[in-house]
Amino acid sequence: SQPQLGELTVSRAGSDSIQLEWSIPEGTFDSFTVQYKDAQGQPQVLPVDGGSRTVTVPGLSPSRRYKFNLYGVWGRKRLGPISTDAVTGKDAVYSIPVLLEEPPSQPQLGELTVSRASSDSIQLEWSIPKGTFDSFTVQYKDAQGQPQVLPVDGGSHTVTVPGLSPSHRYKFNLYGVWGRERLGPISTDVVTGEGWIWHPLTLAPAPAQEQPRSQPRLGQLTASHISPDSVQLEWSIPEGAFDSFTVQYKDAQGQLQVLPVDGGSRTVTVP
Repeated sequence: SQPQLGELTVSRAGSDSIQLEWSIPEGTFDSFTVQYKDAQGQPQVLPVDGGSRTVTVPGLSPSRRYKFNLYGVWGRKRLGPISTDAVTGKDAVYSIPVLLEEPPSQPQLGELTVSRASSDSIQLEWSIPKGTFDSFTVQYKDAQGQPQVLPVDGGSHTVTVPGLSPSHRYKFNLYGVWGRERLGPISTDVVTGEGWIWHPLTLAPAPAQEQPRSQPRLGQLTASHISPDSVQLEWSIPEGAFDSFTVQYKDAQGQLQVLPVDGGSRTVTVP
């Protein structure tokens, strides 16, 4: 069975050396390696035989903080590390043991939406309900059908995709990169305009009546036809029925507009 690394501690700290000790709660290792960076920031590796549980690291600088990582070598595998910090100094001992940690939980991608669309660019936004990603990639095909990839750093939740063609439908896929894993995609479709700017419209059901009944569900809202001065919207209702709908949006002056729609309709033109 695979051996286990326990805890790494500092048993003695001098002005130019550190003595490390570690425990092995289960099994045996073929050898160990201690890794750290010297005062000039250069990585150093100190090999230790598998029967040892202590080692002295020499040639250190006084009054300096070091971080030591201990790896266990078992066959072709390198397990660990377990780590500790220590500060060199005369007759001073400083140790912070670091136990093996549980791997972080996998992050989750939320929803991808279009927050702004013009004739030659699209602004995308997305939510991350849990965790953090190292980076993202946006994938789509250009007007000639060629695949395009746009990298985005992990701290961003929005990106503008430039260089698009007017009056063209695009599908965007967003992937999250977490370590060596690529999660996703989440997707959205949008049509670029021609010489105008489109902001997403919000489709909301009218307030539900009080009598008990199963709650209907809204599906997907798409723009089926776009002209310079109007947009035709279509939507799906996968379950149930609504009494009516309202379409809300802001006009070019930023004023809120409300367009009522009867409950039997699945399309409307916003003039």
